[in-house]
Amino acid sequence: MIDPRLQTLRVLHELGTVTATAEALHLTPSTVSQQLRQLSARLGLELLEPAGRKVRLTPAALALVQHADALFRRWEEARADLAGYADGVAGRLRITGVATAITAVIAPAAARLRDELPRLAVEIGEDPDENRFELLLSGRADLAVVIPAPDGPAPDDARFVQRPVLEEPQDLLVPAGHRFARCARQGVGLAEAGEESWIRAGDPADQHQLLLTACARAGFTPRVRHDAVDWYAVAALVAHGFGIALVPRLAPVPERYPVVRVPLRGEPLPVRRFVAAVRRGTEEQPPIARAMAALCAAAGDREVQGV
Repeated sequence: MIDPRLQTLRVLHELGTVTATAEALHLTPSTVSQQLRQLSARLGLELLEPAGRKVRLTPAALALVQHADALFRRWEEARADLAGYADGVAGRLRITGVATAITAVIAPAAARLRDELPRLAVEIGEDPDENRFELLLSGRADLAVVIPAPDGPAPDDARFVQRPVLEEPQDLLVPAGHRFARCARQGVGLAEAGEESWIRAGDPADQHQLLLTACARAGFTPRVRHDAVDWYAVAALVAHGFGIALVPRLAPVPERYPVVRVPLRGEPLPVRRFVAAVRRGTEEQPPIARAMAALCAAAGDREVQGV
């Protein structure tokens, strides 16, 4: 077995503070501090050094984290090999993902797993206030469906395996009487909306950045007047003429609001890319491998439907 104090050090490296590490691992801060002191004493090395009111890892600790990442990867691979001696279809699997990913692929995939593997308990969480990679790292989730962000782990991060799942087009959401509303079939170019007022819509962690990037590629900076996270609130603001919005194809828009979805045309088209991520080494464990296959099947169904 791997010394659990190495996991504490890994999580501290990721989160930066003892308090955040304690919360992620469901420990007290004093327990985290004690574990790290014990690990330091066992190795005969200083692992932490003061940095203002916080602490930071010493060069020795950073080297140890790299070795710990490799150890945990091999441990997950060992668990996957050992799972081959059992049926691999019982237990608990927790999946976390953004709301539209739950709608598009996670819920259909979980339903498929429920039918195929009735002894596998699948738990699903949106976890909007959590960093989903941190949930994976701390073991609070087994699989995450995320939208890559500039400050997220790189595709070749040694701690995770990341696989593309689905690309989701973006539409313009405009009031029913808007000049773009009559273009709902043929679509419009994003550059044509350069003079519009905008509602910054959806999750700030990904959708806001997508709006800025897409508009910059179209040659303008959007004149943002309002913002809302909930898609029903976004639709209400659009319907009452406060601006137009960039919305994902899978985002729900209530029928009671007089708004129109207008597809975008031209290149490059803004899209959201969903990625399935797991802890490196777990990807061959039977429940996770089956879950990844179910996600890909659900994504394939969506692509057939033109999402």
